[in-house]
Amino acid sequence: MRKTLIQETLPDASTEPGQWLDLETLASVEVTSESPDYPIESVFAAQTGEGWRASEAGKQVIRLIFDEPHDVHRIQLQFSETDVERTQEFVLEWAPPGGPMREIVRQHWNFSPYGAKSEIEDYRVDLNGVSVLQLTINPEITHGRASASLSQWRVA
Repeated sequence: MRKTLIQETLPDASTEPGQWLDLETLASVEVTSESPDYPIESVFAAQTGEGWRASEAGKQVIRLIFDEPHDVHRIQLQFSETDVERTQEFVLEWAPPGGPMREIVRQHWNFSPYGAKSEIEDYRVDLNGVSVLQLTINPEITHGRASASLSQWRVA
């Protein structure tokens, strides 16, 4: 029989602020649209603000392009919707230099102004030599057309 002693409490899974990559200096960003009042740069800032919002309804793409390939071990996304009930789908993908996009995760979330107003996704990954991270957001998959938004995107 093999035996292992475990800790009574789990180690802290948070990442210290200094451990998050400074995406503003390490990468450029491409986006399919943005509202002038909610620029994409705000999702990568150290302090959270209003975040990014698309200027038009429908599916949107946000692409982070690293100046030099990076190893990525954690990706955190935060979405917020306080006004409209909707079902959102997002797809997070990555690519090595010159390589094809590879899916990390595909996620659905139901927002409701009377319940679930925010979604925080925190993924532990082991990606070596990441050249591109791409987030595709379909803000409304069930009915109507909604505008996509993102509160925060952090990478470690």
